[in-house]
Amino acid sequence: MAGVSDLPFRTITRAFGAPFAFTEMIDVRALSHRDKRTRHMLSSAPDDRPLGIQLLGNDETHILKTLDVLEEYDFDLLDFNAACPTPKVTRKGKGAALLREPHRIGELLKVMVDHSKVPVTVKIRTGWDLASVNAREVALIAEDAGISGLFIHGRTKQQGYSGIVDYRIIKDVKDALRIPVIASGDNLSVPSITRMFEETGCDGVVIARGALGNPWIFRDIIRFLQDGALCERPDVNERIAVMKDHLNLSIRHYGERRGVSIFHKFFIWYTRELRGAKPFRDRAFHADNGEVIFNIIDELHTLGASGSNPGDYTGGPVKAFPEPDF
Repeated sequence: MAGVSDLPFRTITRAFGAPFAFTEMIDVRALSHRDKRTRHMLSSAPDDRPLGIQLLGNDETHILKTLDVLEEYDFDLLDFNAACPTPKVTRKGKGAALLREPHRIGELLKVMVDHSKVPVTVKIRTGWDLASVNAREVALIAEDAGISGLFIHGRTKQQGYSGIVDYRIIKDVKDALRIPVIASGDNLSVPSITRMFEETGCDGVVIARGALGNPWIFRDIIRFLQDGALCERPDVNERIAVMKDHLNLSIRHYGERRGVSIFHKFFIWYTRELRGAKPFRDRAFHADNGEVIFNIIDELHTLGASGSNPGDYTGGPVKAFPEPDF
């Protein structure tokens, strides 16, 4: 997730059991030019494993140059994004725009498979719009290119993150392929994740928006799959402790000013379930140094427990920030 799944975020989610994680989405054009900020997005740590890198692009030249740069990094999987629906991406012919050129996706994937030092996967959507659903065709072309697995979001590009996930199409793709199929889309809670497994027969699920301000989702789904138990939602004290850890990691990773700025959106996501948190969010959004925002986090003790029931978190969008790019 662009602007979200950096090293501090991954460190927090892994503490709650996330078994695999991706870096932020990386544009091959920027990385091929060794852009400093883009290379910083590849920062990792020894316990940040296994780790995938997701690439965004639409031309072989920059993909090959990027693979040369990635020789300097240690990672476990290389994913190609043909799913991002954001207009700033698709109008450049990248992300979900490639769904209108299935054979082009196959050509780009073949380049990656032939030159990558690690297994290659692709992420797709069900199609460009409801009139051009072609996920099965794209998936088969991708499999023929030699990929090791496929991620599919159960909506079209035009749907974005609205409307309903089409479980039937995900199942059709799963039934058509010999390689693992990992399902994405509205995996926001234990009930929605179990429904995804049951209705699609997928080999795994992607948790993206469901983890925004909710790293506990990984602990919850692992526990449920192991013994069917539902975990209690974190109380305000646990939520505060995790927020402080995340803010500390962000400041260490980016420096104080940028680290605090980046944490603003996480503050909002972490406090969605806390009744009466809006005034604190407003103040945190304007905080520009670590001391101020740490003090605001401490004041959340006055709000008491979140009042949520086990498993009822739905991870709805926060209007103060746009949806992350995938």
